[in-house]
Amino acid sequence: MRTLDAWFDRYGNDHRHPVNRTIHWVCVPLLLWSVIALLWALPVPSMIGRNGLWAAVVMFFAFNFYWRLSRRMGLAMLIVLVLLGGLTEILYRPLGAVALAKLAGIVFLATWLGQFIGHTIEGRQPSFLTHLTYLLIGPAWFLSKLLRYVGLNG
Repeated sequence: MRTLDAWFDRYGNDHRHPVNRTIHWVCVPLLLWSVIALLWALPVPSMIGRNGLWAAVVMFFAFNFYWRLSRRMGLAMLIVLVLLGGLTEILYRPLGAVALAKLAGIVFLATWLGQFIGHTIEGRQPSFLTHLTYLLIGPAWFLSKLLRYVGLNG
């Protein structure tokens, strides 16, 4: 398994242009939220749980991926996932599953469009086209940059 730094180095090589980086600063967190919200809106049989169960299962596996790469990043991403899950629950209560899914779907499509525009400006293809794992690396890369910016990452 590659190290977190190796994943970040390769991912960073595909995100050097300042406009692409700025677009990703906006789009990556929103994309992560939209995926959580779309999963949250999926129906869950009442005998096994409630809305949010599928999101929690996927977030658990994502956390395990990050934890295996780095304990520190695993904990940081756990906090992000819990916060985004909490935000999603707050939105789910007044909106319901259908409106939440519509909102998340719009955000999902808009953020992908934004990122593809960024990569067109960059002149490089998105990293996930070379390896799907980059779909998980993107949020961690963004978080590592944010932590470094606020002085919490080395």
